[in-house]
Amino acid sequence: MSQPPIVIDHPLVQHKLSLMRRKQTSTGEFRLLLRELSPLMLYEATRDLPLEMRRIETPLEPMDAPMLSGKKLCFVPILRAGLGMLDGMLDLVPAARVGHVGLYRDPATLDAVEYYVKVPEDIGERLVIVLDPMLATGHSASAALTRLKELGAMSIRYICLLAAQRGIDVLGEEHPDVQVYTAAIDRELNDHAYIMPGLGDAGDRLFGTK
Repeated sequence: MSQPPIVIDHPLVQHKLSLMRRKQTSTGEFRLLLRELSPLMLYEATRDLPLEMRRIETPLEPMDAPMLSGKKLCFVPILRAGLGMLDGMLDLVPAARVGHVGLYRDPATLDAVEYYVKVPEDIGERLVIVLDPMLATGHSASAALTRLKELGAMSIRYICLLAAQRGIDVLGEEHPDVQVYTAAIDRELNDHAYIMPGLGDAGDRLFGTK
């Protein structure tokens, strides 16, 4: 059974997302906002990480303190727009491993076409966080998740800025075990599969391309 998406409605997340939506927001501002917003979303998506007690020594005395248990996270941005979310998350979890999945959407069929994949060998032992600003048709996201599972990923979560119901439905049907975290579920997709009202093409706005 699929899990309903978790909408992160923290005021700072919503405020920064609104600034990113504005047409007049520059490339530099867009990039900085995405870097600031990403760890806020990661904070919500990792609030149930397991802890274990370890013996440490403070400047005053020894104590048993809670620390993360098991292997660190693995972030997997979907190229290219997912790269904009990576640095902010590494600021929060600098020891995390990083994989990459390169996909592009065929403009005629809207199907996802893979051109690059590289992940840590022990990906099956880590919680994998897939990063992509937009969940539109769901085809690229589903293809990335399928590929990661083929490579051994056992526990996966998906973080995006914006989602459309169509993409949510596709992931719910094809990957019901993957929890989706998003900052907003927008109204619809247009004829070119862009999220409406959306924020435009996240990759173009992030890198200053057309």
